[in-house]
Amino acid sequence: MDTQTLTEKATKTRKMTGAEIVIAALREQGVDTMFGYPGGAVLPIYDALYSQDEIRHVLVRHEQGAGHAAEGYARSTGKPGVALVTSGPGATNMVTPIADAMMDSIPMVVITGQVPTHLIGTDAFQECDTVGITRCCAKHNYLVTDVEDLARTIHEAFLIATSGRPGPVVIDIPKDVQFSTGTYIGKEGVFKPTYQPKTEPSKHAIRDALALMKAARRPVFYTGGGVINSGPEASKLLRELQAATGFPLTSTLMGLGAFPASHKDWLGMVGMHGAYEANHAMHDCDLMICVGARFDDRVTGKISAFSPGSKKIHIDIDPSSINKIIRVDVPIVADCKAALQALLDGWKKSRTKAPDISEWKDQIERWREVDCFSYPANDGSIRPQYAVERLYELTKDRDTYISTEVGQHQMWAAQHYHFEEPNRWMTSGGLGTMGYGLPAAVGIQAAHPDSLVIDIAGEASVQMVMQEVSTAVQHRLPIKVFILNNEWMGMVRQWQELLHGERYSHSYSESLPDFVKLAEAYGAHGIQCSDPNELDQKIHEMIDHDGPVIFDCLVTKAENCFPMIPSGAAHNEMLLGSISGDEIDEEGRKLV
Repeated sequence: MDTQTLTEKATKTRKMTGAEIVIAALREQGVDTMFGYPGGAVLPIYDALYSQDEIRHVLVRHEQGAGHAAEGYARSTGKPGVALVTSGPGATNMVTPIADAMMDSIPMVVITGQVPTHLIGTDAFQECDTVGITRCCAKHNYLVTDVEDLARTIHEAFLIATSGRPGPVVIDIPKDVQFSTGTYIGKEGVFKPTYQPKTEPSKHAIRDALALMKAARRPVFYTGGGVINSGPEASKLLRELQAATGFPLTSTLMGLGAFPASHKDWLGMVGMHGAYEANHAMHDCDLMICVGARFDDRVTGKISAFSPGSKKIHIDIDPSSINKIIRVDVPIVADCKAALQALLDGWKKSRTKAPDISEWKDQIERWREVDCFSYPANDGSIRPQYAVERLYELTKDRDTYISTEVGQHQMWAAQHYHFEEPNRWMTSGGLGTMGYGLPAAVGIQAAHPDSLVIDIAGEASVQMVMQEVSTAVQHRLPIKVFILNNEWMGMVRQWQELLHGERYSHSYSESLPDFVKLAEAYGAHGIQCSDPNELDQKIHEMIDHDGPVIFDCLVTKAENCFPMIPSGAAHNEMLLGSISGDEIDEEGRKLV
């Protein structure tokens, strides 16, 4: 669209208050649901919300809950999440979800109220420097001091949040700007020539990548959340490229679901608590094709020992991620979808026979025989791994979305709940935010009212934002909170056992609530189970209940999550729990 046409569209404007501009801009951006909590500095916007019914507002019980709910909405729909909170503590309570969304590349627009412009800098009641506080943890932020800039700013915020590497954008709006009358400009009248992320890959880079792929004998695809962020088409192209090449594939925690877990060439999750075969394949490969992942420390382990014998291709839309941690041989700065399409087209066009990697796949099968996710049988109590496996078996054929809190239960969920499609798995990866899963489930359920939404939780994490059960009850969101209750901050206890001489400093969850009574106090349904023979029946009870449920699943108290890469170790130096090193031969086979 040329500048003249944009200018003509921009002239099709109308006058309204700043608060009305906010609502009009959100409607034009296609926002149908937002999450928030009112307060003095944002009441004009809430007043404008009162007189419309196109945007649904979900009232949370804490501003942090609003942010995580917006994240859950965004990750399950592919659309940006929107949160609205007041100034001061309202804005500071949003910092954790903003940082969380930034780390995990989640598109989100956060609108915060601010004291009137003439009071900024005077330490006025509920004033805080929202822009200054969020500058380091948001993709971009604005302080709007002129109502004439407001519509343009909101439209720019959505553009920035959803293009390039997605992320959160903060718009801080003083109260007097919300009351002022200004000009509304439609989104087609807004363009930002200074922000033009590169999405198409270099032809030279694609050519070099294809040459390495054709010469490889021990290749592996290493995929991440960038594939899912690129949209459903990117996951489809990844599957097509894997089918064309036959290369085995692994994924980060954030990338689960982009490739079907049931596929014969799926290696499982890679990383600190990833699969034995996935980590060994990453270490021993001669070609690593990284698609939409960023070589996080939970994947690489000791950097100097990370996949020392491999050539590396790295596809990432964020140029700052290239060579940031691991030096690569072929950098491809592009959107994952565009890069995968170019690689697939190039592979098909060349008509070159796929390399013979049969010996490589035989080696992978020997690693699989280790059965690294095995665990002891139930001994009258419920093993947490078993609980997740039964949950998966009883929900896999339903329209199901899973969120998690952070800790052992999160890793067990990643290991034992298997995903066939993208956008079904919502967890806090980069920031590791305890308290993420419950409000994320609220956001997911708001977006998918007829779906089954389950938060796999730990008894410590879930209490950080337990009040959002009240949100679910009020808005008739039938989320299911499935707590793996081992009465410990499980991952903290595990590290203390293995790395700190069994000195369990403040990791025991004393004075736990009765979760069944707590559910009932909120108006939800409570279930408790401690007998593995009753587990299936009670999971069915949870699924069939038509409202919010808190399921208190009492599991073995001292279970550790394996495999585990110890801190400072190489990514192929894994602790295997019940499998000792003496049970594995030199080729990685489990000895009988």
